[in-house]
Amino acid sequence: MISVVPTALFFSWAPIIMSSHRMERVSELVKREVSEIVQGLNLTDCGFITITGAEIAPDLKEGRIYTSVIGSAEQKQRALVTLERQHGHIQHELARRVVLKYTPRLTFVLDETEARATHIEHLLDELDTEHADE
Repeated sequence: MISVVPTALFFSWAPIIMSSHRMERVSELVKREVSEIVQGLNLTDCGFITITGAEIAPDLKEGRIYTSVIGSAEQKQRALVTLERQHGHIQHELARRVVLKYTPRLTFVLDETEARATHIEHLLDELDTEHADE
């Protein structure tokens, strides 16, 4: 019987595809470490910043960090600008704390899930009151 072995097993330069479970663990680790790093920064004028999630690419070269900011629209914008400005420090600290083949290049994204959920809840409440009036 002849079996075909994927070329990735023979060539170290072939793309490495990690299991989804391992990617979830890596993403969770990066989320936790970035959260600790951000807590150590002086972000007094940026509202209350929370790291809500992380998505790391399977090749470990790119990563999205989702942040939630409790505060005004101006504070949310200021938080993103400050995080981007502190990007080098955060990246360096992450590389020091987490040993991976590559340290992902992080991009910070504002997570509006909470605001959208509140808006949908408000719309549903309005529908309930309209139906109750009829």
